[in-house]
Amino acid sequence: MKFALFADIHANYHALQAVLADAQDQGCGNFVCLGDIVGYGGNPVECLEAVRMLGCPVVRGNHDEGAADEGSLEDLNPLAEAALLWTRGQLSTEQRGWLRDLKLVRQVRDFTIVHSTLDSPGSWGYVTNRFDAMASFSYQFTALCFYGHTHVPRVFEKGDAVRAGRGFDVALERGVKYFVNVGSVGQPRDGDWRAAYAIYDSELQTISLRRVEYDVVGAQETILAAGLPTLLADRLSFGK
Repeated sequence: MKFALFADIHANYHALQAVLADAQDQGCGNFVCLGDIVGYGGNPVECLEAVRMLGCPVVRGNHDEGAADEGSLEDLNPLAEAALLWTRGQLSTEQRGWLRDLKLVRQVRDFTIVHSTLDSPGSWGYVTNRFDAMASFSYQFTALCFYGHTHVPRVFEKGDAVRAGRGFDVALERGVKYFVNVGSVGQPRDGDWRAAYAIYDSELQTISLRRVEYDVVGAQETILAAGLPTLLADRLSFGK
């Protein structure tokens, strides 16, 4: 059984369409979303409805929470704040309620999903190194957990010691825990502009990172047409 796991769409419908098409071409019959469907990009409604149409497991991200709530966004950077204020006006009351009701952590078959960290999922901390990963491993009760939030693909392995790697094709080993960041669909930040997602083959016990080209110009035009900050469009070209 193949699972396509994706995160941080950030209202980039052009990238999401490309990822879903590639996943189907790879024989994935199951989809899992690790949060941040909205924010930054110009197609929040289209992305939210596309994910809902999949009927797949989803966890809440910090931008999903920001779009769903009415509270202050002053703790966010100005780009994120501007995009979420605009996004709130695009989503219906029902759509915002759907985002608000998403769980922070879920178990899907033999693996766990979360947007940020397992030790404090609602605080939106970042796992960027093996010391951060150790805190989440303490709360990980499945051998495998997938997360997002940093927009950088990475795998942490906890066996005799915690090891980390950027970019990955992993053959899973018994007795080892894995904490895997699947990268970002809509706003990669690892210097590669292509959309990122991961495939987990539960029969072969492998995980593969995939990169997919998409219509970046179309995504940028959508952001600019919405009147969002120009930098949100420009950064898509550079994967930063």
